[in-house]
Amino acid sequence: MALSSKGTALITGASSGIGAVYADRLARQGYDLILVARSQAKLNALANHLSNETGRAIEVVTADLKQKADLIKVESILRNDASITLLVNNAGVGGVMPLLGSPVDDMEDMVTLNVTALMRLSYAVAPGFVARGTGTVINIASIVAIAPEILNGVYGGTKAFVLGLSQSMHHELADKGVHVQAVLPGATATNFWSEAGNPVENLPQEIVMSAEDMVDAALLGLARGEVVTIPSLHEGDKWDTYESQRQVLSGSFGHSSVAPRYR
Repeated sequence: MALSSKGTALITGASSGIGAVYADRLARQGYDLILVARSQAKLNALANHLSNETGRAIEVVTADLKQKADLIKVESILRNDASITLLVNNAGVGGVMPLLGSPVDDMEDMVTLNVTALMRLSYAVAPGFVARGTGTVINIASIVAIAPEILNGVYGGTKAFVLGLSQSMHHELADKGVHVQAVLPGATATNFWSEAGNPVENLPQEIVMSAEDMVDAALLGLARGEVVTIPSLHEGDKWDTYESQRQVLSGSFGHSSVAPRYR
């Protein structure tokens, strides 16, 4: 017998990898699903499997979020479907080549998907969440959000945007009943790596986490009320120190005079 519904979760990039694991876990938690990705066949297969396993209502939406018409279609769903209680912004593309070895048009596509689409979908869902006094946004960032020297610089920049937007949104919307979580995976065993040009098999396996473990940890962090979740960081106090020092630094910028070291 299906669990009573927790509402509907809309998941982008849902056809494989991290997105497909979120779909599985959330359906088993009692969410109905709207699965968004480019591959109709993969979406249908996943939806049929999860519907049979969980009894949840599952809708599929074929969309390439780099295409404006498709993006607007998903935005409309987020604005108009009041059953949606959770948005998982997972769709994204990566890069492992150095900046000057990466075609600029590919980098523009990366910004369109990782930044523009995520931002617009967040904008689309937030007003309804605020009006209803409840809602959750999960934004999939990356550890490169705070370590941009790793991998491709544009990729790191896009994920820094995701982290910053998530923290700002949570600060702005938490008292209105909206929780925003940024998830910062490290190396994860998905097709991200092969699509970026470096198959995951080439990485030291001791640094590669399964998508299942990553999502399970992220959902536990969400249940604990975390705003930033880093599943591969064993020493959680290191993030606490980093964040507390960031807060101290952010309170040190308001001076009309130039710092002595620049005189």
